[in-house]
Amino acid sequence: MPFSFKKLAIPEVLLIEPAVFPDTRGAFAELYKYPDFFRAGIPKQIVQINYSRSDRYVLRGLHYQKNPMAQGKIMSVLSGEIFDVAVDIRQGSPSYRKWVCETLSSANMKMLYIPEGFAHGFCVLSEKAEITYQCTNTYSPEHERGILWNDPDLAIPWPLNHPLLSEKDGRFPPLKNADNNFVYGM
Repeated sequence: MPFSFKKLAIPEVLLIEPAVFPDTRGAFAELYKYPDFFRAGIPKQIVQINYSRSDRYVLRGLHYQKNPMAQGKIMSVLSGEIFDVAVDIRQGSPSYRKWVCETLSSANMKMLYIPEGFAHGFCVLSEKAEITYQCTNTYSPEHERGILWNDPDLAIPWPLNHPLLSEKDGRFPPLKNADNNFVYGM
């Protein structure tokens, strides 16, 4: 069952659309198939799947894990709708400090692949949203870091001005002061 993989403005970030097969009972789709993802340039296998449920106006991010515990993520929305963002934080990258965003929802079934070396965040656009993160590495609290969601140097056009943040997310530094060990090409 085919997937559509589309490179975004930052070509390492991929928009993934599964083939959906509706019938009178509902619909069926494959959401992950390693050989197809490998051929599309996602070589690492999924080793952990996370679940998140959030209400409207919640913003989570911008999160990443430092090397050697960096994570690639495939973001999927089980219910609701989110504004999903990936920021290139690889020092020396041609797209360093640039970001891409997509609206993901249970209705459009689009997924976003965010490779290692990127910070990730999303905000909830619907009343509630349920999200899965398929990760290429396990969670490591000692390697977890983040960037301030509204870093003025990034100028991400979040669709809300006063999000609901965790205390931790509200204290993250801007990218220029972040603890970041990603280097492009390494």
